[in-house]
Amino acid sequence: MLLNITRENHTPLHQAERERDRLPPISSHSSSGLDRGPKLPYPSLNFISNHRKEDGSHSLSSQFILPGIRHGRELPPICPNVRLKHQHQHRITVDNLPPEVRARFASDPVMPLRTKTVKEFQEDIERATVSGDWKHVHDFYLTTFGSFLELNAAFKKDASPPFNTIEDSGINTKFVNAVYDALSHTPPDAQRAVLKGIINSLLREWKGSRRTKDDLRAYFILVQNPQCTSPATYVIYAHLLRQIAALAEADHYFLMHWFKKLSQKRFKQLVERLHLFISTRLFPVKPEELPPMAKCSWWIPSATKVLSLLNAANIISSTPILPFVDFYNPTLDHTDFMEDYRIWQTQGNSTRFTFCQFAFILSTVVKKAVIQKDSEQQMISMARQSLVDKVSRRQRVDMSLLFLNIKVRRLQLVSDSMDELTRNRADLKKKLKVSFVGEAGLDMGGLTKEWFLLLIRQIFHTDHGMFTFFKDSHCHWFSSWKCDNYSEFRLVGVLMGLAVYNSITLDISFPPCVYKKLLTPPVVPCDLDPPVGMATLTLDDLQQVMPDLSHGLAELLSYEGNVEEDFCTTFQVSQEELGVIKSYNLKPGGDKIPVTNQNRKEYVQLYVDFLLNKSIYRQFTTFYYGFHSVCASDALMLLRPEEVEILVCGSPNLDMSSLQKAAQYEGYSKTDPTIRAFWDVVLGFPLKFQKRLLHFSTGSDRVPVGGMADLNFKISKIDASTDWLPISHTCFNQICLPPYKNKKELKQKLTIAISNAEGFGLE
Repeated sequence: MLLNITRENHTPLHQAERERDRLPPISSHSSSGLDRGPKLPYPSLNFISNHRKEDGSHSLSSQFILPGIRHGRELPPICPNVRLKHQHQHRITVDNLPPEVRARFASDPVMPLRTKTVKEFQEDIERATVSGDWKHVHDFYLTTFGSFLELNAAFKKDASPPFNTIEDSGINTKFVNAVYDALSHTPPDAQRAVLKGIINSLLREWKGSRRTKDDLRAYFILVQNPQCTSPATYVIYAHLLRQIAALAEADHYFLMHWFKKLSQKRFKQLVERLHLFISTRLFPVKPEELPPMAKCSWWIPSATKVLSLLNAANIISSTPILPFVDFYNPTLDHTDFMEDYRIWQTQGNSTRFTFCQFAFILSTVVKKAVIQKDSEQQMISMARQSLVDKVSRRQRVDMSLLFLNIKVRRLQLVSDSMDELTRNRADLKKKLKVSFVGEAGLDMGGLTKEWFLLLIRQIFHTDHGMFTFFKDSHCHWFSSWKCDNYSEFRLVGVLMGLAVYNSITLDISFPPCVYKKLLTPPVVPCDLDPPVGMATLTLDDLQQVMPDLSHGLAELLSYEGNVEEDFCTTFQVSQEELGVIKSYNLKPGGDKIPVTNQNRKEYVQLYVDFLLNKSIYRQFTTFYYGFHSVCASDALMLLRPEEVEILVCGSPNLDMSSLQKAAQYEGYSKTDPTIRAFWDVVLGFPLKFQKRLLHFSTGSDRVPVGGMADLNFKISKIDASTDWLPISHTCFNQICLPPYKNKKELKQKLTIAISNAEGFGLE
């Protein structure tokens, strides 16, 4: 779905624009709750102030300072009958007064003194609840939310300090939370007073001048309003989001850092509120409750931009406040994004809004669908070109030219696969078809999956020498030995690319930093000179590969004694390569430079960079180009490293109940005693055994991006003795069960089978 961003313009607007930018009036006599939308045509209140200067331009007068005065620097006439000596002057102004008189009047608003505390406010609420007299509370809400000035007066910790830092918003968050938490328990009149006050605030503050930090504090307070969950308040909420989205980049920087200071609960509420707003605008339950989409096309872009500030705050937080998946909007999973993707491809981050500009909001399901469709179109294009070439040369057309045909011998699987992929390098983006020499059968998907499984098993075996397996982290890493030919690393990259391209899940145990390196950069540079895969990695990344070494380096950083004397270490490291110990300088002359308390941070960073980047540069570069030779798509720019891992290996989050719902049966029905006993046993398994079952049945203990339903899991009946153990066909995600007599027998045989089926022969 595409939406056009409405350009913000702070100059006087056309009448049509003013009609569009309207806020709804808050009826003071309405008795309906806030959870019901309007039934009549949508009412509105002009968003731009109707007060005008005498010259016709808009004026945003401050009723707090000088109510009823048309110009901020004018004073009312001293006496109606007084006439000035100069006829062209009709009013005494500040400029006509002596300095000592002028000093009495402030040109800027003065913040009122508000001394109410959290305890006093809560006592007011308690008294009103008991007595039923809410007037005092009503007046507090109406006054507090009536202007940005009053918001700061009520919630600022101290009126004197400016609080102009990113570290402290200056807001008494405990008071803000108390006021908002109590709001839902107040009478409707008090709740409407808040909305009415917000309208007045937004009308008064919509101006083109640079925002003050007090303005930012007001926006920071208003956007936390819990009332903005009902369509009845969405027009007001939309205009609030619009003003926040239109702020300068420097102002966004302050808000971003203030957002990250919120508690996880409040932060999550903000995110969920924005998601609900976007989803409701896209797919309203009652369309009559909202203005037509044509008149509010800026709603979703504004909300998405504010959501991006929260996403940025989550990223820069020392520990993420929320997992990145909480920023996915599941409603968008049901939308066709190819047009959005094409617009983004051609126009990039232009003024035309696309969701692809804010990829954090798109789930892996959406991104996989975009990559698949992009891949299919590239496949069709490659096949069509091959067909045209054949016809133009008047050669016989063979349907096999539409596919990437791989024909291999089982005993020479790795060498044959390398030869086939090298020979068919130009056809890598065609649909993959695999056949084994001397074996009859058509590849309907099973042979392709088997080829991947067997090939990965051999390549990643420690005897092959390409990868090192670390037992502590349970992952593989690139061997750092030097050789003349790194082509097999290219084969692994091509395999991973083909798996993504053909929607095959691989059982590969790479650490997360591999996927960071694969996206550095996400698109292969036109100039081959720039280095690739040289990601900025930290001690946390090393911990996922070599936890013991990472722990030792962390202790070096925190050591309180004399590092130089006690560790006796230089900027030189040693590592074993094919049984030979070799030494490398981390910087020029490193063997002569001691590690001290002053330079130990540099030493650790250089060491991490050496281990994860420089020592395997040739290996990883070849691997990188192999992967991108297949997955050369702009869609990769939409992905996070974690999402690339999920596309390649699947998700680690199991939901056996979903697998039960999606399961297919052959020879059994879901009501048969054996099937009921099977699911009773599986659902009662601990997570470790559930993963073993999935690995036993499918060749991987991870779930495809689309969920358990995409596995096409099948349970088949075999007419065999109940003494047999269950059998699996991993190429077809199939498990075969004899008709066991009871649940106890089934559990015993199934446990033995899944506990003694070591996948891939890996340690």
